[in-house]
Amino acid sequence: MQPKNPLHGITLKTVLETLVTEFGFEELGTKIKIKCFTDKPSVSSSLVFLRKTPWARAKVENLYIRTNKQRLKKQSAES
Repeated sequence: MQPKNPLHGITLKTVLETLVTEFGFEELGTKIKIKCFTDKPSVSSSLVFLRKTPWARAKVENLYIRTNKQRLKKQSAES
């Protein structure tokens, strides 16, 4: 159990799909400057890169936490 981890139980795929839905790849590429968001972006290719690159994954997860703070608070309160 990781009760203090706001991403506990949320997959990287869910994080990425949520951000792509909220911002789209173009805006995501301006917020986080990594090539997988700007050059022929797709969820599957981005997942491959993010799983291999800890610093990029951390940036994506931090953006998700910042933009979804309210939803994450509600989910942790329900657990």
